[in-house]
Amino acid sequence: MQTHEIRQRFTQHFVNAGHTAVPSASLILDDPTLLFVNAGMVPFKPYFLGQQTPPFPGGTATSIQKCVRTLDIEEVGITTRHNTFFQMAGNFSFGQYFKEGAIKNAWSLLTNPLDEGGYGLDPERLWVTVFLDDDEAADIWEHTIGVPAERIQRMGMEDNFWSMGIPGPCGPCSEIYYDRGPEHGKDGGPIADDTRYLEIWNLVFMESIRGDGDKKGGFDIVGELPKKNIDTGMGVERVACILQGVDNVYETDLLRPVIDRAVEVTGARYNEGNADDDVRFRVIADHSRTAMMIILDGVTPSNEGRGYILRRLLRRIVRSARLLGASGEVLEEFMNTIMDTMTPSFPEIAENRERIVRVAVTEERAFMKTLVSGTHRFEEAAAATKSAGTSKLSGSQAFELHDTYGFPIDLTLEMAREAGLEVDMDAFDAEMQAQRARAKADNKAKKQGNIDESLYREWVDASPTEFVGYTELNHPGKVIGLIRGGERVGEVSQGQDVEVILDVTPMYAESGGQLGDRGRIVVGDTVLDVHDVQKVGKKLWVHKATVRDGGLDVGQLVTAEVDPTWRHGARQAHTATHLIHAALRQVLGPTAVQAGSMNKPGYLRFDFNYTEQLSDAQLREITTITNEAVDADLAVNTIETSLEEAKAMGAMALFGENYGSEVRVVEIGGPFSIELCGGTHVGHSSQIGPVAVLGESSVGSGARRIEAYAGMESFRYFSKEAALASSLAAELKTPTDELPARIAQLTERLRAAEKEIEALNRQQLVSQSAQYVAKAQQAGQFTLVALTLAEGIGAADLRTVAADVRERLGAVPGVVALASVSGEKVPFAVAVTTEGVGAGVKAGDLVKLLGGYVDGKGGGKPDLAQGSGSNPAGIDAGLAAVRDELTRR
Repeated sequence: MQTHEIRQRFTQHFVNAGHTAVPSASLILDDPTLLFVNAGMVPFKPYFLGQQTPPFPGGTATSIQKCVRTLDIEEVGITTRHNTFFQMAGNFSFGQYFKEGAIKNAWSLLTNPLDEGGYGLDPERLWVTVFLDDDEAADIWEHTIGVPAERIQRMGMEDNFWSMGIPGPCGPCSEIYYDRGPEHGKDGGPIADDTRYLEIWNLVFMESIRGDGDKKGGFDIVGELPKKNIDTGMGVERVACILQGVDNVYETDLLRPVIDRAVEVTGARYNEGNADDDVRFRVIADHSRTAMMIILDGVTPSNEGRGYILRRLLRRIVRSARLLGASGEVLEEFMNTIMDTMTPSFPEIAENRERIVRVAVTEERAFMKTLVSGTHRFEEAAAATKSAGTSKLSGSQAFELHDTYGFPIDLTLEMAREAGLEVDMDAFDAEMQAQRARAKADNKAKKQGNIDESLYREWVDASPTEFVGYTELNHPGKVIGLIRGGERVGEVSQGQDVEVILDVTPMYAESGGQLGDRGRIVVGDTVLDVHDVQKVGKKLWVHKATVRDGGLDVGQLVTAEVDPTWRHGARQAHTATHLIHAALRQVLGPTAVQAGSMNKPGYLRFDFNYTEQLSDAQLREITTITNEAVDADLAVNTIETSLEEAKAMGAMALFGENYGSEVRVVEIGGPFSIELCGGTHVGHSSQIGPVAVLGESSVGSGARRIEAYAGMESFRYFSKEAALASSLAAELKTPTDELPARIAQLTERLRAAEKEIEALNRQQLVSQSAQYVAKAQQAGQFTLVALTLAEGIGAADLRTVAADVRERLGAVPGVVALASVSGEKVPFAVAVTTEGVGAGVKAGDLVKLLGGYVDGKGGGKPDLAQGSGSNPAGIDAGLAAVRDELTRR
């Protein structure tokens, strides 16, 4: 049974049982505790936490959620049942059925015959575990389902009790295991061997509230939940192993094709006795799928957060392929293969195929350059290790290669073996553990930042705000809530900051990149200045305001007034964002996909996934297309419709956004632009006014940003530019249209003059070389010139002088060490004669010695090296240290 069918059967089974089928959320949610969605229940967390009321008819739901877990990324492939990306099929009950219902639902799907929609598993091969004192679950399994008592095992907190790791809902679990047979391990159930007995389903009976403490049980149960909930998760990949008759998750229909392709690309063999190679093949398969799915949801490689995880995944693929024998680029092959296997379950892959390949290949090419620099650094470290008379590369050097150069440790180990060296893995592991501890502490700190929306729960459930701002700028409303300092209050007075909740408001709450409205709330002599509006639970508008005059009580009738100037500018900028997006896709093609935006009155920025810098010609074309759309006076229409109908219309959706069943489509000029958007817009494109594209820049690997002005801000910008051009024209006595040529001419003359001055200065410096040689002194067997030159001499000139003085020393064991102060930097250089190198002195070693005294670093060849520091006070001591080092030899 193919994985796609396994998914279909699961969903249909629970729909038939009355559950609402919920599409998988994006891997990226607005949750400060998570980089990626890592469990099927994550999108339902607000309902389990009691922050929102479940919107599902009957209070039950089912989903197949895409998940990513990367905590132990280095362990991938070593075991054959864990993936960084996996699909968690789950069913959820919010106060409806409990233990018996969850157990019956799971058992019937697993054991029902194929022709009845089940998976047809042999009940005799299924074992279950329950929490130590969960007699109720054990009784249901034995007397209601009919599982023999000897196949029901009890486990403790670590295995069979669930919580989110922070105070909140928790409860005992019951897990279902499949016996794969004696060839996979010893008899005795999951307690005896959890390799032979494969866990395929976890049923969480959420009934209690836990307090502070660690996840493994170091916490108290502080209460019971008002309603008992069910959260279950079936591992799609693990069930696929069983139903497809394969040994592990890498042999299923989704991942084995990638391994087969890797065999073709690398020439190595899989599963033929080389355990290290087998791990590399599994890393390629696992990471290719995870990276592809992460890119699909809008992430691009970077050096932090989600982008850093993606970068690690892609680089581990490349590294593994190279260790298997690949010499060229590989990611395009692997991405195309995994997209072929995954598209039946995720059709949206097809329309993003080109973009996914582009992001992956761009990162691969960047990593190839990193490999060059990392290899150079390794060769330096290896040479230094051998010259020190040891055969073990230090752990700190290996960690520097890993952390600074992105050099994987197993590639370092491979190269070390080729060089006849070992690696101090104990020290390397200590460095890695310290880094993980820092990351874990940071992650724990982030978990404490989970926003508590329970304060707003009553209003979210009972009195969601009615937004009338698409057609109204002033509207009466009733104050249904006041919050001050994180607490509900009944009244506020002059000078106080407050969050005001109204039953009806014309003020737009920040979303979709558009900032919240500014304005006032007034009643009689009372005036509150509203400086921001935010949404809670996607239903409640919270007005952040300051009481300017008077006071306000809960229950009062007030009038909310949007600042019309603010709204007009916001409409212009937001609508201009749509036009720029459409223009981008015309110029760059469909792979230029929006990755975020921000707009406020008169200004917008637009982020998009693209791997290359835009040319001036492309920017001009984007600007022209945008302003032609403004000039065409295109009608801006809004359509309320279903999500399915909107997609059928061709409306574009944003990555990371979760849309309800009913959506708002903004259409500009028919096919010119059609997007899902809840923002405010002008009625016709001409109302935007001119759009001035300021430029574009990089905001990370594979992500670019365009910034622009709209309306009066564009006019002011153009006026300022025109005034500047007129001023330059007058100053240079040149017509405005000839300014570019005139400025280019002057710039070229200036560059030529600067080069001439540099050459003269260098000649003057070199002419003083004889004076420097005259100051030579003896340091042991070496002739040494160690001087601090005049202030302002840069690194390039210092290197030139050092090389010239070295030549003037003649055929003697000689060393030249020079330093200077240039601005805030301390450049320094060391040159060694041929005879000096022959006597065992290396310029690079002396540069490092000198750099330690001036808070700098450096490197180079044995006969010439240089560096730069920041502490001029250490120059004399550094030069003295060079002299002492030579004297000791």
